[in-house]
Amino acid sequence: MNTHAATSHNSTLAPYAANPAYTMGRHYAEPAPVYRSEYQRDRDRIIHSAAFRRLEYKTQVFVNHEGDLFRTRLTHSIEVAQVARSIARALCLNEDLTEGIALAHDLGHTPFGHAGQDALNACMKNHGGFEHNLQSLRVIDELEERYAEFPGLNLTFETREGILKHCSLKNAETLGELGRRFIEKLQPSLEAQLTNLADEIAYNSHDVDDGLRSGLIDVDALAEVTLFREQYDTVRSLYPGLAPRRTIHEVVRRLIGCQVIDLVETSQANLRGADPKNIDDVRHHSESLISFSHSMREKNLELKRFLRTNLYRHYRVHRMTAKAARTITALFEAYLDDPRLMPSESQQHVSRLEAINGRKGRARAVADYIAGMTDRYAIAEYERTFNPAL
Repeated sequence: MNTHAATSHNSTLAPYAANPAYTMGRHYAEPAPVYRSEYQRDRDRIIHSAAFRRLEYKTQVFVNHEGDLFRTRLTHSIEVAQVARSIARALCLNEDLTEGIALAHDLGHTPFGHAGQDALNACMKNHGGFEHNLQSLRVIDELEERYAEFPGLNLTFETREGILKHCSLKNAETLGELGRRFIEKLQPSLEAQLTNLADEIAYNSHDVDDGLRSGLIDVDALAEVTLFREQYDTVRSLYPGLAPRRTIHEVVRRLIGCQVIDLVETSQANLRGADPKNIDDVRHHSESLISFSHSMREKNLELKRFLRTNLYRHYRVHRMTAKAARTITALFEAYLDDPRLMPSESQQHVSRLEAINGRKGRARAVADYIAGMTDRYAIAEYERTFNPAL
């Protein structure tokens, strides 16, 4: 730490928060940043990355071109960062680290949302599989090419740890210190824990908003869901003549607010009970200290089930996801068979990985190229590759 601003901010941190003065460091040593903390530098590198910009044209639930007002991976990531920072501030945790994790958590997502990931994972079944969490780590560690002295973004351990929410033991064994917590069943930082739940708050609440806007779900059906009904009844009681669209906005903001309040108050009680003295105590605790109350967990689960049944499995969404899967699969098979169909830079990436790991290396390089595509670029590549008229 070498600035008054950074020192002043650190004085407000709880003793068990992640402190940039005691970071576990970067893979490649660098001079300390001037006028920024280590975690502020991480956040800034994420924002300036090409992978972050591409999130603007990657789908959340709806394919990007279906409507200008639906959430994309970029708007979702910004919304997660806002929710997460509010929680971190209330708990005296590190807001900069929290924001960096939130902004980077979806960098490894394929085009076409979960349908694209499932299709690419199926394509990679015999080549090590594909998982967007690991791909996010791959993006920041290897695939971003911006700096002269190292590959990737060279982020701190704590930011990288927060991005990697899930990991199999097999993959963890290849990740060194970063994989140790999965092997030894340790906890990540509190900032990583809260960002994971802020992600849930944001996507559940905003999928309700997008689902209603699209007409795929309706208020009468949602009123059967406890969490929605409680907020909807309150809004209707307070503002009986409010226009339907404004009513939904009011309900959605209250959905977010009640979950944030529950998470903060439950987590404060957890922290008082566990009384961690430092971040090592957090890591060695038997369970996450950031959590919802039992009642809120049950309400969240009910809402998730409703969205899975009525929105994510709606025939119009399924029709889109089926087309997405065919697009991803066709592109993967074509590129794997003939990498010369890819741009020259991607062909070079294929050659490098194939030289190291043969056919699996070739497949991984093809997956890297496809995972980096936006929705509209994948659609255009499909047309360019398979339409004889182009």
